Amino acid sequence: MPFDFKKEYKEFYMPPKKPAIVTVPPMNFIAVRGEGDPNAEGGEYKQAIELLYGIAYTIKMSKKGSRQIDGYFDYVVPPLEGFWWQEGVSGIDYSRKQDFRWISLIRLPDFVTKEDLDWALDEAQRKKKTDFSKVGFLTYDEGLCVQCMHVGSYDNEPATVEMMHAFMEREGYTLDITDERFHHEIYLSDARRVEADKLKTVIRHPIKKA
Repeated sequence: MPFDFKKEYKEFYMPPKKPAIVTVPPMNFIAVRGEGDPNAEGGEYKQAIELLYGIAYTIKMSKKGSRQIDGYFDYVVPPLEGFWWQEGVSGIDYSRKQDFRWISLIRLPDFVTKEDLDWALDEAQRKKKTDFSKVGFLTYDEGLCVQCMHVGSYDNEPATVEMMHAFMEREGYTLDITDERFHHEIYLSDARRVEADKLKTVIRHPIKKA
C-alpha cells in the first residue's frame, strides 16, 4: 500500500472539530507564491495549483522513468495547502479576496531533495511544454500552533478561527502570525466536487506562550 501522509500523521491532517495545540515539525514542500482572488477564473491561484500538481506527479511517477530517486517509496500525493495573508491586515479579511497574498504548497516526502526537484522541473517542462519556473523548494518549520478541522464554506472560516483563538487564550497562548508564520489551511476536499457545506479544511495558526 502506498504511504498516505493523511493516515500516518493524523494529528496534522485529521484533527477533530475542536481546537487543539500541536507542535508541527519541519517539512519540505513544493511551493508557488502569488496574489489575488483565488476564485478568479484564469487567475494566478488556479494556475499555481496546476503547476504544483504537475510537479508533484512528476516526482511520484519518477519510479517509472529513468531517474531513480534515492530512498524512494510509493506514496499518495499529500493534500494541497496554503499560507495566506494581506498587507496591512491583522488576520484575514474574507471580504477582500482580491488583496490576498499566498503561498500554495504540496508536501514532499523527505527523500526528495532540491536536486530531485530541479530534475522534476526540467522533466515536466520538457513533457508538458509548460513553464514551471515559479515552483520552488520550501522548508518550513511551523512549530507551536493551534489547529482545528473546519467543515463548511471557506467564507465561514471566521467562526472557526474565533473558536480557535478563544481556546488558545484560555490555554495561556497568544497569536503569533508574523511575516514568517502564516494563517495556514490544508484542503482535504476538492472544492470542484464537494458541496460547500461539506468541505473539510484544516485551519492552523502559529502561537506562542502569552
